[in-house]
This record gives sequence, C-alpha cells and structure tokens, in this order.
Amino acid sequence: MALAGVKGRLRIRNLLARQCLAEFLGMFVLMLFTQGAVAQAVTSGETKGNFFTMFLAGSLAVMLAIYVGGNVSGAHLNPAVSLAFCLLGHFPWAKLPIYVLVQLLSAFCASGATYALYYDALQNYTGGNLTVTGPKETASIFATYPAPYLSLSGGFLDQVLGTGILMVGLLAILDTRNKGVPAGLEPVAVGLLILTIGLSMGANCGFPLNPARDLGPRLFTYVAGWGPEVFSAGNGWWWVPVVAPLVGATLGTATYQLLVALHHPEDSEPVLDRELVQY
Repeated sequence: MALAGVKGRLRIRNLLARQCLAEFLGMFVLMLFTQGAVAQAVTSGETKGNFFTMFLAGSLAVMLAIYVGGNVSGAHLNPAVSLAFCLLGHFPWAKLPIYVLVQLLSAFCASGATYALYYDALQNYTGGNLTVTGPKETASIFATYPAPYLSLSGGFLDQVLGTGILMVGLLAILDTRNKGVPAGLEPVAVGLLILTIGLSMGANCGFPLNPARDLGPRLFTYVAGWGPEVFSAGNGWWWVPVVAPLVGATLGTATYQLLVALHHPEDSEPVLDRELVQY
C-alpha cells in the first residue's frame, strides 16, 4: 500500500516529460559506459583495456541505453537520429530542440559522473595536469579528437559517411517490410551495427557520429580544467563531429528511402513466395 501511494505521488503523466526523463537516462547510461571504458584504458596505460574493449563497451552501452528508454522516448540518443526521424515524419519537429537539449545536458552530466568516478585515476595518471595534447592527454576520454594525419575535410567525410551508414543500418533494422529483426532484439542489432562501424571506421577520430555525444562532454572538459584548447585542438576540430553527423544522417536517410524503402510493394500488390525470394 505504501509503495502504491508513493507511485501515485511520483508518477508523471505528461508524455513529453516522461520522454525527456527516459531520453536523459538512456543517454546518461550510454555516455557513462562509453567514457568509463576509455578512462579505464587510458589511465591504466592500456593495461586494463584497449581499442577493442572501448569499442565493445560503447556498442553494448548503446544496446542497454535503447532498452532503458526505447519504448518511452524512442531512445534516439543522438540529435542526428532525431533529425532523421523528423525528416521521415516519424517525429514532430517541435520536439527536436527539446530532445537535442536533453541529450546535450545528459551527456554533460554523464561526463561529470565519469570525471568523479575516475578522479583519483586521472590525478595519478596526469599528476594533476589535465591536457588536451601530449603523451599524457586525457581530453579524449570525454570528447573525440582527430588522428594527427587527419585533415578537417577528411574528418568531415569520415563523419558524413559513418553517420550515413549508421542511418542506413538503423532504418533497415527498423523496417518491418524488409528482412526484419525479432521484436525485442532491435537494440542488440543496433549495438552490433555500432560495433561494426567502430571496428571499420574508428581509427580516424573515434567515430563519434553524434553531436550531443561530442559537444556535451567537450563543454564539460572546458569548464572542468582542460580549458579552451578543447575547442582549438585539431585545427578547430570541434565543429566537425557536430555538423557532419547531421549531414550524414540526412544523406543516409535519403539513400535508404530512395534505394529500398520507397520501392516496397503496396499491400495490395502480389508478393512472391518468401521461400522463392530467399532462393
């Protein structure tokens, strides 16, 4: 009875408020696990982690985050994904700035949690000197930075292509008129998609593919002690993972629609026997 009474007092009935809370928690889970895996590897000198454990943790984090908020907020977890759903007419434009703000705020807060969790490890590893570049840099735990050889144009292409492939894969997973994924296993398929992208496109800049995942933590590091260099490093790299994923998501969505989704037969049209199609 007491539990029922508490539920009655705390339960939020406003749909948008519930969606924002679920989106915030899902993004928080995603960022905490993703950054935690990187922090563990970096501060241990890669004795307790490497590139594969970072990519694997990030992929599993996406999967879990979708389970956390999927049926409430849709678990966009990414402004580029929210934009794509708006373009498809699956999400109202009026909610787009609200979702983006929630995603940014959650990523900022999760960065603070990661910083607190690994504060002692960061101090021990850096000697208290928080740097963006150099052999003991730790800014890349939170936000992404380009490899030394990567140009801004090359990084822009990397993010456009990576996010475009992300949207093609995501739309295929969600397309019930295509091959389809068993109900409830969509988050697993998305996690595997993220892992595949990371293992094939992660070398240039760590495949952020997500403006909130990069800008929110970058803002945190700016105020937490790393300073303005987080925006000037890499020839002013910071805007690339903010703008390019939006372009990539738009192009990826258009590509899947133009090459696959628009050509599904109408329900009234005859469809070949499934076994014959597979054969």
